[in-house]
Amino acid sequence: MARGEGAEQYAAGLLSVKPINAEIKTAKPKSQRHRLSVWSKLCYAIGGAPYQITGSALGFFLQIYLLDVAQLDPSHASIILFVGRAWDAVTDPTVGFLVSRSRWTGFGRMMPWILCSTPFAMLTYFLMWYVPPFEQGKVAWYLIFYCLFQSMQTCFHVPYSALTMFISSDQKERDSATAYRMMVEVLGTVLGTAIQGQIVGGASDCPAEPDVIDDRNATKINTSSVTLDETKHAYLIASGVICIIYVLCATVLFLGVKEKKETGRKKSQPLTFCQGLWLVMSHGPYIKLVIGFLFTSLAFMLLEGNFALFITYALGHRNDFQNILLVIMLSGALTIPWWQWFLTRFGKKMAVYFGITWAVPFMILIVCVESNLVISYMVSVAAGVSVAAAFLLPWSMLPDVVDDFKVRNPDIHGHEALFYSFYVFFIKFASGVSLGISTLSLKFAGYVTGACLQPETVSLTLKVLVSPVPVVLIAVGLLILRTYPIDEERRQGNRKLLQNMLDSEADSESETSAFGSSV
Repeated sequence: MARGEGAEQYAAGLLSVKPINAEIKTAKPKSQRHRLSVWSKLCYAIGGAPYQITGSALGFFLQIYLLDVAQLDPSHASIILFVGRAWDAVTDPTVGFLVSRSRWTGFGRMMPWILCSTPFAMLTYFLMWYVPPFEQGKVAWYLIFYCLFQSMQTCFHVPYSALTMFISSDQKERDSATAYRMMVEVLGTVLGTAIQGQIVGGASDCPAEPDVIDDRNATKINTSSVTLDETKHAYLIASGVICIIYVLCATVLFLGVKEKKETGRKKSQPLTFCQGLWLVMSHGPYIKLVIGFLFTSLAFMLLEGNFALFITYALGHRNDFQNILLVIMLSGALTIPWWQWFLTRFGKKMAVYFGITWAVPFMILIVCVESNLVISYMVSVAAGVSVAAAFLLPWSMLPDVVDDFKVRNPDIHGHEALFYSFYVFFIKFASGVSLGISTLSLKFAGYVTGACLQPETVSLTLKVLVSPVPVVLIAVGLLILRTYPIDEERRQGNRKLLQNMLDSEADSESETSAFGSSV
């Protein structure tokens, strides 16, 4: 018998179950049984801010920091970016597997991971923005602390992402909490961009007049040690502020959210890593969703990783790049509620098509129109709208895939973290490859470390990396997402079936308890 047929028969049987004790059915309305308070949703959402605050700081500034502040060769910087993201990708399914096998504690199953990883994440993040006083071991220094931070961040974020399935069993409440989370996470990117950009942006100005011009049409600056030291100090201050915010957000999450233990369900046998991988990879809707968002996410990650360099060297807005980045993130934060309304009104697939394609004309416009600061700000506002959709939709649709899996596999429980961790694995691994290749491309284009101006070939390379390549990736991703089978009708059907399963199991527990008491 096929898994889908078995699930349908199982669900049909559940629908026909009649409660023995009628009083149990009227104990509490279903609409209130799994309802979350606004406070709980806010506390849950605040827990997602550290990932985005540090992620935006790293995404926008790490590449330019390694090249112009730590003054590493572009080939070495590409190695750090690729290996760090690849290592981060490998740790995601590993942590997801370990989380799925974790035992329930007094704090829950996810919370201990979040609590224990926080202090180590702070320490490694701070040291990653410190320039060591030696030259020979710089590459090893940044590689080690980048990998360690990514590992600690994974131990925080994978359990936090899976926590979506354990704050409520009601799909509407989870969607609402996810919208709160995305709003706060986009605000987190705004905060990360603002802290890093405003503190660092004022400490890294080039002199108005170049000192030395080389034969490759690149302008080399004689940066004084004081200026470079001030820039290094600014990066340390920014990282310290972000570390403090990281701890505050983790504390709010721990104190304000109660992880709900699933009751009334049979425990599945623990799976090996390979069994868990096969379990996740054999679910068709999950594969199509992950691959589709893999391409669209790569487009935005490639844009994010190279945008600071593009604004600085291709558009020539060196003194305004941090403000332009901030405008993009603010625009995204303000439009998250609108996208939540849009996907509720027109469906999630329609929101994907409309939201992701919205960025395409502006990606093309920014490289076709002659450099103009006003146009750059206008394009940034419009592009932020699409960034909001790219943030919200994957995390809003992943719970639907997990629900679909549960309906078709009613006897398998406790493996939600695997779906989230493998999704993050593919996204991070691919982004590591793209960032490594893009940084290496700058070396081949003739990027000059520590220069105020770059050769024309660098400007052309940056234009290709932020426009034609992302546009192609978006087109491929949307074509794949057209085959994603979970539409609104199927999503609502899954929701009703799962609710009936939960109600039947809760009623069974109540009946058993009442029968035991009467005996």
